[in-house]
Amino acid sequence: QVQLAESGGGLVQAGGSLKLSCVASTRAFTNYAMGWFRQAPGKERECVASISWRSGSKYYADSVKGRFAISRDNRKNTVYLEMNNITPGDTAVYYCAAARTRGPNYYPSHHREYDYWGQGTQVTVSS
Repeated sequence: QVQLAESGGGLVQAGGSLKLSCVASTRAFTNYAMGWFRQAPGKERECVASISWRSGSKYYADSVKGRFAISRDNRKNTVYLEMNNITPGDTAVYYCAAARTRGPNYYPSHHREYDYWGQGTQVTVSS
């Protein structure tokens, strides 16, 4: 069992920056690919970014390419999402997720590939 705890959400102005963090309660953090998902009211949950267990491979949704950056620190059991040039379209609840790895370059982007989920953190963008 893996517990995930997100933090860093809040209210931010359009054009600003925000950094989300997710701490995993496991001693086997490197055995998991990690992902960030978001869900806005009335919309399906979508993958924003994912990263393989050794950071060798990354995925970004087209809507956030060039603006967001995912990274991980395996020593701290933590994955980050740096959000830059934020737009009102980024308003959503952001979820951290962990997927049991199938290899060092495994970085799924579908929510059904993930095994554990955090409670979510709200990001609200004002114009």
